Amino acid sequence: MRGAEKITAILKSIYGPARGNEAYQRILPLLQAFPAGESPAAGGLSQADAVLITYGDTLNQPGEPPLQTLGRFARNYLRPAFSAIHILPFFPFSSDDGFSVTDFSTVDPRLGQWADINRLGRDFDLMFDLVLNHVSSQNDWFRRYLNQEPGYTDLALEVDPGLDLSHITRPRTTPLLTPFRKTDGRTVHLWTTFSADQIDLNYQSLDVLEKMIGVLLFYVRQGARFIRLDAVAYLWKETATTCIHCLQTHDMVKLFRAVLDSTAPGVSLITETNVPHHENIRYFGDGRDEARMVYNFTLPPLLLYTFVTGDATALGRWARDLAPPSAETAFFNFTASHDGIGVRPLEGILPASAVDLLAARAESNGGAVSSRCRADGGQTPYELNITYLDALGGPGDEDATRAARFLASQAVALVLPGVPGVYVHSLLGSRNWSEGVRQTGRARTINRQPLALETVAREIATPGKLRHLVFHAYCRLLSLRRQQPAFHPAASAEVLDLSPRCFAMRRACADQTILTLTNVSAQSLTLELPAALVPGTTDLISGTALGGRTVHQKPFGVMWLASQPGQTRNQTRT
Repeated sequence: MRGAEKITAILKSIYGPARGNEAYQRILPLLQAFPAGESPAAGGLSQADAVLITYGDTLNQPGEPPLQTLGRFARNYLRPAFSAIHILPFFPFSSDDGFSVTDFSTVDPRLGQWADINRLGRDFDLMFDLVLNHVSSQNDWFRRYLNQEPGYTDLALEVDPGLDLSHITRPRTTPLLTPFRKTDGRTVHLWTTFSADQIDLNYQSLDVLEKMIGVLLFYVRQGARFIRLDAVAYLWKETATTCIHCLQTHDMVKLFRAVLDSTAPGVSLITETNVPHHENIRYFGDGRDEARMVYNFTLPPLLLYTFVTGDATALGRWARDLAPPSAETAFFNFTASHDGIGVRPLEGILPASAVDLLAARAESNGGAVSSRCRADGGQTPYELNITYLDALGGPGDEDATRAARFLASQAVALVLPGVPGVYVHSLLGSRNWSEGVRQTGRARTINRQPLALETVAREIATPGKLRHLVFHAYCRLLSLRRQQPAFHPAASAEVLDLSPRCFAMRRACADQTILTLTNVSAQSLTLELPAALVPGTTDLISGTALGGRTVHQKPFGVMWLASQPGQTRNQTRT
């Protein structure tokens, strides 16, 4: 078995020599049963990679399963702009909009079936969520745990409620422990990091390990090219620690990577860890043994701060060191997601007053601020619940100004080294769904609105509509980006100090150099570029010539000056 020695070594590191050997014997049949040739071929990331992030039911058409609607929309509109689609958890669930999974192996029948997922996978690479930290309290596994059935007796983490757990790092303000009654009448207090409906799995159990390795390989067989490890930072629990980023957690990521390397080397792990930047990038490991992509969680709040203040200084200072540890790895550069805009990743980069500024901005623009518990029992801002477009908006903005500011922010994310991840509501120019928050009582609902495909299609086809202004310009930027070799994740990146109001970055590879200029302010900007910095005289975005080294940028203007254009054909799969 390829990789057997490495897998065994990792298991021994986690469980000790004896149990490590036992663990390997438990998962060996899963590895041996994996058919050769059923996974994507090994291949690196490139500038052609771009991922759409969406729920399976964001787009809806009467009488049609939502996954089929998504597939039709993607094939008709998105192939020039995107190579991959991340469908957020599409399994049956009991809460948290999909992240409280009741059955890991079934497609939610309200969305469609595996055939719809497989059909979409013929046109796009797919990203699946491995919700590996917890299961729903309605999951059959948990029912079997309460019944004390063999193979499930140590599924969950039973904790003495009298223990002092105040030092545990918390992403929520809900209780860490939740009482449940087993069928023998005993009440146990179980670890529930995220909610009372989400029961944390006990990875000290080899039964749990075997089950989740099985789920991982099942997803690969269903066509996943990317596996997103949801909330992975909290995976391993030791009550004497803070229970975040434990050494065993990193070993578990290494294990999943080794399993994929031995069975499906073309499949990449991507870690989702909403934590400060220096903690987040540790999930790259040494560049070859953990995640191939890491969510760039500092980008969304830092980019927002940049446009709120009209000053790119802090962004440029941070971006100078934005380099993954190897050419095999890349940042996943997103600005918005199904969750809010996390502010904890700003720790060590901006002062607390900057977080207060962003929180006030979100609330004044119709959003909310969610909190987490500190070790001292107090609460502190955790995320801003607002669409990214509305977070950026200014009072009294007209749609044209709103769209220009938003698109400039997205252009910054597109030029950074890494792979772009674009949330569907950002692509579609969606506003806050305040009515949804009133309906559910959950702040995160504000950017999770289900949409009627007919309405979306009409609005993106109507000049002057906000969706039209955002969607077509965004797709064009993405399509143009995918054609430029200088935007390869491994191409060099250099931040340039031209003006506090301009984020300037030079990307270069053997075939091309691009100087990117983004005016982050609401004022016009004139720059005198040194001759050595000008790779070419044509702006790829507008198609116009410079006419010299003097650059005039309108408010929120974006320019990509290239030494030579990249390929002009659409980078679509056939």
